[in-house]
Amino acid sequence: MRLVGEGIEQGVYPIRRALEIAQEQELDLVEISPNADPPVCKVLDYKKFLYEQKKKQKELKSKATKIVVKEIRFGPNTDDHDFEFKLKHAKEFLEQGAKVRAFVFFRGRSIVYKDQGEILLLRFANELEDLAKVEMLPKMEGKKMFIILAPKKLGKK
Repeated sequence: MRLVGEGIEQGVYPIRRALEIAQEQELDLVEISPNADPPVCKVLDYKKFLYEQKKKQKELKSKATKIVVKEIRFGPNTDDHDFEFKLKHAKEFLEQGAKVRAFVFFRGRSIVYKDQGEILLLRFANELEDLAKVEMLPKMEGKKMFIILAPKKLGKK
C-alpha cells in the first residue's frame, strides 16, 4: 500500500510495515482511497480527523441560507385599507429577505368570486414589483388561490 502523512517517508510499504510506522508515531493508519492501485493510506490522529470533518460540515451548514416563507391571507372582498396594511407587512418581510406567499381564502359560496381573488393577487404582485419577483403566478388549490413572491437581489451600494 502507498503510505502518506506528515513526518513520514512516502512510498509503497507492506501492510505490516505501515502499521508499525503508525504505532511508532502513536497515530492511526487510515485508508484514504481503497480503489487506487496500490491503495492509499494515511497516518494521522483519527479522532482529530473526525473532529475537523465535523467542524467543516457545521461551518458549511451555518453558511447555507435559510429560506423563510411568510404567509399573508386575504378574503375575496378585502377592503383597500386592509390591502394596504397587508401590503406594508409584505414589504417588511421582503426587505428582511423572506419569501411571501399571499393567498385568498374562499369560504362557502364566495368561491364564485375566483376572478376577484385573482385580480387581488395580481394587484398585490404589481404593487410589490420593485421589491419582489413573482415566483409563481396565481394558482387555485382547493379553497385557496395563492401567489408566491421572492425578494429581488439588491445590487451593491
